[in-house]
Amino acid sequence: MELGRILLVEDEDSLSRVLRKALEKEGYWVAASATGHEARRLMDESAFDAALVDIHLPDMEGLALLDAAREAGLQTPFIVMTAQNTMRNAIEAMKAGAFDYLTKPFDLDVLMVVLERALERRRLSRELSDLKEEVKKKYEPGVNMIGTSAAMQQVFKTIGQVAGTDTTILIEGESGTGKELVAKTIHYNSARWNKPFVPVNCAAIPRDLLESELFGHEKGAFTGALERRLGTFELAHEGTLFLDEIGELPLDLQTKLLRVLQDGSYRRVGGKEMLRSDARLLAATNRDLEKAVHEERFRDDLYFRLKVIPIEIPPLRDRRSDLPALIDFFIAKVNNDMGTQVSGVSADALRELQQYDWPGNVRELENVLIRAAVLSPGPILSARDFALSNRQERSPDYDSLSLEEIIRGRLEDYFRRTRDAHVEKLHATIMGHVERPLIEMTLKAARGNQIRAAQMLGINRNTLRKKITDLGITVKREP
Repeated sequence: MELGRILLVEDEDSLSRVLRKALEKEGYWVAASATGHEARRLMDESAFDAALVDIHLPDMEGLALLDAAREAGLQTPFIVMTAQNTMRNAIEAMKAGAFDYLTKPFDLDVLMVVLERALERRRLSRELSDLKEEVKKKYEPGVNMIGTSAAMQQVFKTIGQVAGTDTTILIEGESGTGKELVAKTIHYNSARWNKPFVPVNCAAIPRDLLESELFGHEKGAFTGALERRLGTFELAHEGTLFLDEIGELPLDLQTKLLRVLQDGSYRRVGGKEMLRSDARLLAATNRDLEKAVHEERFRDDLYFRLKVIPIEIPPLRDRRSDLPALIDFFIAKVNNDMGTQVSGVSADALRELQQYDWPGNVRELENVLIRAAVLSPGPILSARDFALSNRQERSPDYDSLSLEEIIRGRLEDYFRRTRDAHVEKLHATIMGHVERPLIEMTLKAARGNQIRAAQMLGINRNTLRKKITDLGITVKREP
């Protein structure tokens, strides 16, 4: 069995034969060349695990061959040989990217040790490259993040534009929309992919512990600090720090976070040493931070510093066209993870899933599908396996909704009921339903005074009279 494929580039014929024979005896496959141009042709035709190259060749310098290999994107480790024992040659070879440098004459045993180390690095480099590709595929938009809707395609596009930068990003969206998945996708498609990704949920950590969680603490900094602890900024050095629910961060910690974003410096709790962090910061929130700024619950300078590039993830109810693909994805996932054998959902189940508003978004969809898949008696999930109707029919909390949200909810109900019906003159129909109760309620508020009601409605008194007549509204004048 071959130990590896070696390219031997040596113009001295006797030395080339000795080296080739020794390498082949050890179990290596060897391709020999006496010139740089011939060696370049061999590299174009075949892949080599290592190259043993003389620094001086008849037609070019061995370092020029190394430069050409690097420009071509080859990761082959080069071991440079020379009869000139000068520091200058050694420095130039290592600066050019050589794996090691041997001075002639050298012991064959030394060569074999160096070659084994070079092949080991080559193997590790390949494994790292394969790992990178595997991770990137896992977190490539469209693999774990499912969506063909226009809104999700815009999210994917933005991720592609910002992943390769170190820009601070604010990910906005309701709970369960997949904000952490977006952050991981950005991290694993960046140059920091092989460094730590450290998530912190600011809402899940008590205020007294949050500062220590972020910045670390020294031994004895407070009661219970029995030893030094590294904070997440240190743990995420050269990687990515993801601060979820950033809107829950107390004002005093917002000030310290702003300083880290400005110059990368901070201190551990109870510490005097000024530390520096090279962590890229990604933040996420399900709250309206702009409103929090107006209410002075969130620093405006931190808000603008975080929102260099915003990514807004749409709620599931606003991208219902993605539901079939999401359902297929989660069914395949639960089959793989739990050994179930669900093949799909029935037409009535799909209809019910598409009509549900999904307040818990994609996370709720996944949990609902897991429960249905585990408890279902057959391979096809039916509507009764989900039991969403009871939750869908609950009365909304009108006190927490704006007038527009209430109207939108009623309109959604109307469109859901008339989806398969042929509807004409939709604007006139809807306005007819809205205008009558609006005028009746306004007249009641004005105690039957039509002049006052017209003023409240912002219309002419004669226009109001005509609408009262056309709609058959009875006006009751109250004292």
